[in-house]
Amino acid sequence: MIKAANTILYCSKWEETVRFYRDQLKLSVSFSTDWFVEFSLNAMSRLSIADEKRTSIKTSHGKGITLSWEVERLDRTWADVQKVGLEPTTICKHPWGARVFYLIDPEGHRIEFWQSSAD
Repeated sequence: MIKAANTILYCSKWEETVRFYRDQLKLSVSFSTDWFVEFSLNAMSRLSIADEKRTSIKTSHGKGITLSWEVERLDRTWADVQKVGLEPTTICKHPWGARVFYLIDPEGHRIEFWQSSAD
């Protein structure tokens, strides 16, 4: 049984990507070294950013990766993201019925923010 989940993104633009998640998206840092930063998404989920210069795994440059995050207030999240100078897509209806918008991080990873249409 899985107790917790951590997605690790290996990045060539490590410092810029850390600033994006920490300073612009305001994610809380739960662990940090000079080449690895772990962010707490909630009690059981984490996102880590690793400097590819210090690892044996190299960046995918965002190819084939989407971070999909369900949020409670999609309109407020969209406004908050735009307020810090990021460029989210417009909010649209996803084929499965959820409302959704997207951002791209400095490394090229797509982030999908969504909220159920039932909410």
